[in-house]
Amino acid sequence: MTADTTGPAPVLRYTAFSTDPEGGNPAGVVLDASGMDDGRMLAIAAELGYSETAFLTAPPRDLGAEPGRGFTLRFFSPKAEVSFCGHATVATAVALGERIGPGELVFATPAGTVPVSVTQADGSLRAVLTSVEPHTEAVSPEDLAEALAALDWPAGDLDPAFPPRIAYAGARHLVLGAATRARLAGLDYDFARLEALMRRLDLTTVQLVYREGPELFHVRDPFPVGGVVEDAATGAAAAAFGAYARELGLVPDGATLTLLQGEDMGRPGVLTVELRPGDARVRVGGAAVAIA
Repeated sequence: MTADTTGPAPVLRYTAFSTDPEGGNPAGVVLDASGMDDGRMLAIAAELGYSETAFLTAPPRDLGAEPGRGFTLRFFSPKAEVSFCGHATVATAVALGERIGPGELVFATPAGTVPVSVTQADGSLRAVLTSVEPHTEAVSPEDLAEALAALDWPAGDLDPAFPPRIAYAGARHLVLGAATRARLAGLDYDFARLEALMRRLDLTTVQLVYREGPELFHVRDPFPVGGVVEDAATGAAAAAFGAYARELGLVPDGATLTLLQGEDMGRPGVLTVELRPGDARVRVGGAAVAIA
């Protein structure tokens, strides 16, 4: 397993939402960040250069996890701390599962408590996280126009079936539907302009979506506020999108969605989004594997 010595504990490298080290979204994982201050964690994340690195410390007393299976979990991009990161959560859960066995984990994150189930099948581990309570909100016409200008998307390239919204399930994401797969593939945006808008709206990514089938979607996530052009597989945005799609009646309550991400970056990944009747929370699952 690849590690480095940029801190008191090794920085492990995993990719999430893929069983292939060349696919999915890479994340750094520090299983023991005790004694690290914010500056050290940010420096490690910046040096590693992945969209996020996860840092584990002891859990709060009232977390309610089984002994040895609860942790405080924080996430840093190369530029700043992030309230929640799905792919780094999945990567961390699988790294823990390899060491303490499959089962239930509970993470105290800046966004709230996130339970994760780790299971083993066909020789690989899979993690399913349960989001915090989600919600959506409107985006103003002026902010939508600025987002489209930064993306260089004509308004006619939007899918009218997908009303633009800001969706939250631990972090805020602007959801925009692409009318064609070609529109989604042609991502070439103004980094500084989109970053400025996202900072003003407190967005983590912009979730760009193309619908291929009733429960099958292609997605891309520009992430300039994190210091990278694009996130390869975005669990937090997947959770937010699941809540958005259900709230707007685009999918049934109780649907299981498949999100394909990373194809246009050469790092294909698969995210499963599960919606359960009577439970507003969203479950996002996928595999993860160490990067050798």
